[in-house]
Amino acid sequence: MAESLGDNLKLLCSHYRSIAEVCRKLAINRGQFNKYLSGQSRPTAYNLKRIGDFFGVEAYELSLPSEQFASLIGARVSAPLARDLGDPLLEMLQPLRQLSSSLARYCGYYFEYANCMSVPGQILLSLVHLREERGSYLFERQERQEPASGVAGGGAGKAEDWVRCRYLGTAFNLQDRLFLIDYESLTGNEMSQTVLIPSFKSRIGRLNGLKTGVSSGDLRTPACTRVVWDYLGTDINRVNAYRQVMLYSPDDPRIDADIRQRLAGARIRDGLFAID
Repeated sequence: MAESLGDNLKLLCSHYRSIAEVCRKLAINRGQFNKYLSGQSRPTAYNLKRIGDFFGVEAYELSLPSEQFASLIGARVSAPLARDLGDPLLEMLQPLRQLSSSLARYCGYYFEYANCMSVPGQILLSLVHLREERGSYLFERQERQEPASGVAGGGAGKAEDWVRCRYLGTAFNLQDRLFLIDYESLTGNEMSQTVLIPSFKSRIGRLNGLKTGVSSGDLRTPACTRVVWDYLGTDINRVNAYRQVMLYSPDDPRIDADIRQRLAGARIRDGLFAID
């Protein structure tokens, strides 16, 4: 019976990222829980009920023969138990997946132009790749910034001293607006959100929007800037594109007049920072 209990607990734990996560949520010592899994020990009646309540099963069901228990769990996939075993964050986002219109025509590579939050007065050019994966739209954004002293010195900073960032995120197309949220994957200490106005032309060119986030460094100042996504295509030379990812002065000839105009068109109306 103890062996069946261990196998059944392993099956339930497989729905979570790790056994350590289960132990934290149950507030049960990891070493003691491992003994339950191996069949060396059996939980007290009190702990058995706690474990059953956590996984959404009856205490006696945890001791059923493994094959019978697996069939029981499989029969409840669409029942409340499935929600108990699921990730609440994914469950919260699930309605957005269903409500979001297709982003297929927007998939590909973009240069993102934005006023740099960490180095005010400079334009940050980033490389973005938006793709579809198993029904979801994901993107990756690559940034690199010279230290402020390097910018002030006209790009004198060494390449190895540049700050490199890699953002991972997801995108939704909701009622004629593109919503993108991401996090910095190398440090895990910041998130940003971008809202873009979609293109209603047959070919995608440049997309205007707003981006919110924080500046890097000690201050971590919340900030908002206009942003422009410039479509590059679905098949590009990524090495050459990445070489252009850096900070630019607004008057740099590599930043064309249209980009400068789009980024400079900031207006505050009734306390709101908005774009048309």
